[in-house]
Amino acid sequence: MIRAVLDANVFVSAAVRPEGPPGQLFSLLLRGDAFVLVMSPAIAAEIADALRYPAARRCIRGRIDASQWLDSILLLADLVDDGKLPSRASEDPDDDKYLHAAVAGRASVVVSGDQHLLALNSYDGVPIIRPRAFPTLLVESKRRRPLAELRGKAKLAPGYDYKAGRAGAR
Repeated sequence: MIRAVLDANVFVSAAVRPEGPPGQLFSLLLRGDAFVLVMSPAIAAEIADALRYPAARRCIRGRIDASQWLDSILLLADLVDDGKLPSRASEDPDDDKYLHAAVAGRASVVVSGDQHLLALNSYDGVPIIRPRAFPTLLVESKRRRPLAELRGKAKLAPGYDYKAGRAGAR
């Protein structure tokens, strides 16, 4: 089964617009058989902080209790310890926590809309993709693709641009 680290922006986007691509990821997570969510305490804290931002609270506007929603998701997550990478990997050092969680949690993918993470394309063999590309990756994994392909060592889906999150050649 795919193990995935989701960036805080994916959580906030899902809370603000549940019908969008990030929101659909959480519908898949709640089904229980789509993927395993990998998180660390530092990631959970960043998500909690982001959900408390005034702009996020205005957009959520009582649709959900953000704190309770996050607590529910944390119950489903595979938590890994916080840690540091041997050297800074991302242009934004705050993003390194996602890369560490991916490696520590043996994740198959990091899902993010963050430009600093997406610019890396992958880290230690773990692809970094946009939220709208993740459902396609899940479909490909259900077709019993070899793990090497899922960890970015081979092309995942011919003709699919995982970085852009759409079909078509780059």
